[in-house]
Amino acid sequence: MLQALVSPIIFAHRGASAHAPENTLAAFQHALDDGSPALEFDVKLSADGHVVVIHDQTVDRTTDGHGKVGDLTLPQLRALDAGSWFDSAFRNQRIPTLEEVFTIFGHKILMNVELTNYASSFDQLVPRVALLIKEHNLGEHILFSSFLPHNLARCRRLLPLVPRGLLAFPGFKGALQRFFGRFMDLQAEHTFASDLTAVGATYTHKRGRKVFAYTVNDPAEIRRLFDCGVDGVFTDDPALALGILAMK
Repeated sequence: MLQALVSPIIFAHRGASAHAPENTLAAFQHALDDGSPALEFDVKLSADGHVVVIHDQTVDRTTDGHGKVGDLTLPQLRALDAGSWFDSAFRNQRIPTLEEVFTIFGHKILMNVELTNYASSFDQLVPRVALLIKEHNLGEHILFSSFLPHNLARCRRLLPLVPRGLLAFPGFKGALQRFFGRFMDLQAEHTFASDLTAVGATYTHKRGRKVFAYTVNDPAEIRRLFDCGVDGVFTDDPALALGILAMK
């Protein structure tokens, strides 16, 4: 599906998170309703081994609860309100499971699954995500991403046909990541938006990889990235980016 989509691809970053609470079913549905061809969301494991969709290592910022995601069981996580922090209209939105997201959105849209087990990098997240992808027959609808190269290497062993993109930090650290990433079997590079240039995009393309920019919400910056020839952008406001794309 990644190859089939017309570039540049608009990825709804944590769903349409400018308009609904990030990484919730409401945000994903909003992105779909906006016409976004792709979602981006974050996964990690609960204390009892379920794959849940949440960005932070703790639930403190985006729910009414407290504590580390990895210390809470699925029933404990599901009891939390993941919407009211954003707006009272989203009261009782819940932390989704990956199973739920796949069941509702699986065959409707490309999904960039960011593997965010950064506090427990050698846990069972990758094999459990891979198993769910196989069970739902979603290999053609997935793009993996992570800042951890060994996560992507595990993905390659388990699901070799599913594309993988290395996330790079901003600045010099990201330049080092991209340099050493040249020796990995990857299909994409996810680069901090302000680090991207037309020359860099061309160089990445010459190595047979797609180049995606994260996370951009400023109209002028979105236009600049399109002019640089990126294959896609991650944005909190997919409707905005789609509107700019339509005027190209």
